[in-house]
Amino acid sequence: MSRITRLTHLTSRPLHILLTVVWVLLLALFFAQTEIQIEGSAGWAINLPTWRIEHHWLLDLFWGGRAMTGYHAWVFPFIILFFHFPLLFVGHWSWRAEARVAACIMLFWIGEDFLWFVLNPAFGLARFDPVNVTWHKHWAMGAPVDYWIFSVLALVLLRLSYQRRE
Repeated sequence: MSRITRLTHLTSRPLHILLTVVWVLLLALFFAQTEIQIEGSAGWAINLPTWRIEHHWLLDLFWGGRAMTGYHAWVFPFIILFFHFPLLFVGHWSWRAEARVAACIMLFWIGEDFLWFVLNPAFGLARFDPVNVTWHKHWAMGAPVDYWIFSVLALVLLRLSYQRRE
């Protein structure tokens, strides 16, 4: 690699990370607005014509105690497939690329969920709390625990995905 190519590669990495995060948050914004139009004031598909499983020990273990709905059973895999499409499109898969995709999916859901509350006329930032957001069962430092756990995990995965190969 030439000296100029190396310099460009080094200086573009932080910009690439920033653009990736901004793009993911832009996708989250558009999806949050879509979900606001679909769900209105009744989040977590409460009023949608779909099946629901409210209580099951697996929901406590893997879903943060939230209900599983037909809507979420389809939308979560859709988003996973959507974020993996670029890997298929360019014909490249690696653990590094998978770490980046997984980090982006986590950041997407955190951003989308938060934006759903902030932008939803029925909620807003003032009502973003455990009293009004009953489907997030576990809170810490003013946000659902999931936000904190998956933010840290996403940052670790993003960092690993951008590490230089030695």
